[in-house]
Amino acid sequence: MYIFHRPYYTSEATLFLNELKAKNPGVEAGQRQGLELLWDKNVDRKAWSEYRAAEVAQKPYVYLNDSKE
Repeated sequence: MYIFHRPYYTSEATLFLNELKAKNPGVEAGQRQGLELLWDKNVDRKAWSEYRAAEVAQKPYVYLNDSKE
C-alpha cells in the first residue's frame, strides 16, 4: 500500500483515443499499415556502405578558401 496513493487519473485525450478505438477497431490496423509503408524498409547494406565510402571529408573550417590570391 502506498502512503501517498492518488486516485487514478485519465486525461481527456486518453479518454477520446480509447473511445475512438472502441468505435473504430480498424484504426490501429491503419496505423500499423502506415508505419509499414513509411518506416519499415529493408536496408541494402552494400549500397549504404558504398555511399558512406564515397563521401568527401569536410574541412575543419568550411569558410576557409584554398585559393592563394
